[in-house]
Amino acid sequence: MTADVASRIQRVQASMVAESVDALLVTPSADLRYLTGYDAMPLERLTALVVPATSEPVLLVPTLELAEAERSAAALAGMQVLVHSETENSIAMALDVVPDAAVVAVDDHMWAARVLAIQASRPKVGVRAAGRLLADLRMRKGPDEVASLRQAGAAIDRVHARMGEFVHVGRSEREAAALIADAILAEGHTSVDFVIVGSGPNSASPHASVSDRVIERSDVVVVDIGGSTSDGYCSDSTRTYVVGTEPDPSFEQCYDVLLQAQRTQCDFARAGVSAESVDRVGRRVIEEAGYGDLFVHRTGHGIGLETHEEPYIVEGNQLMVEAGMCFSIEPGIYLPGKHGARIEDIVVVQDEGVERLNTTTRDLVVLEG
Repeated sequence: MTADVASRIQRVQASMVAESVDALLVTPSADLRYLTGYDAMPLERLTALVVPATSEPVLLVPTLELAEAERSAAALAGMQVLVHSETENSIAMALDVVPDAAVVAVDDHMWAARVLAIQASRPKVGVRAAGRLLADLRMRKGPDEVASLRQAGAAIDRVHARMGEFVHVGRSEREAAALIADAILAEGHTSVDFVIVGSGPNSASPHASVSDRVIERSDVVVVDIGGSTSDGYCSDSTRTYVVGTEPDPSFEQCYDVLLQAQRTQCDFARAGVSAESVDRVGRRVIEEAGYGDLFVHRTGHGIGLETHEEPYIVEGNQLMVEAGMCFSIEPGIYLPGKHGARIEDIVVVQDEGVERLNTTTRDLVVLEG
């Protein structure tokens, strides 16, 4: 197998042995793509990677999906591909690859019906969630993954750099979002994962759905956007804008606090500190300025083949940050009914700090309108 696929399989098998897991079953998900390079569709017909702890893995696919599976990195590198027909018991076929397994771990995205079918087929087998086992591998990014995330970050930066084309007085959030989605594709993504355009009072909702509200002069507009590139790695960046005029002094004061908090967190984050401490140092800046109750979400989330994955940068997560971890740093302040603001960069952890993968200005930008 290729170096990446072989290394990932070897690492997951080592973790399985350490956790006393005899077999791992992974269905279509980011986990499957990570381990095989196969971006399989979740269908009623079973696709599953079966990984024994101490022998060669097998990719089981429906006959209709064989051609696609054979183009995957794993298959091209020599992984065995088994096919099941419409009338064969695919769950039994998957378990027959590991006939002596006493403990089987399944990916967190596996449909409940399939988990129940595994339990019915092998009542004496212990079934466990594999989420922790797989997350421990995926959140430590290799150089190739960091390069992909850097490319995705540059692509979404190019969209933010064009925001004056999309966000105008008299244009609705929905119209602006459609133009932004087109730009996300034009600037190097293969799919649009999300577009948040929250204007005026809607900017105070961190995950506002785009609406038909028309953008007005002096509106604060929070734009949070992301997509996936051809190799599956995601972008995610938020910037806050004011349309048509200089910001209100009270909002500008609030924004300056937010900017200081995000800068403090980016300066603090490095290998050897805890995930919760990165959240804490920025939250303290916001609390000391009197906005503590208005920062209502965690500081960040890991990113890779999924927009949201581990590690999560939040109070209570004592995980020690390590070099190669990639996550967002995105504090926000939200005044219900008035306005909100958020600044988000993706960072990759290094021994002595972090590299920001988003480089557009974090200052409050006034769009001409």
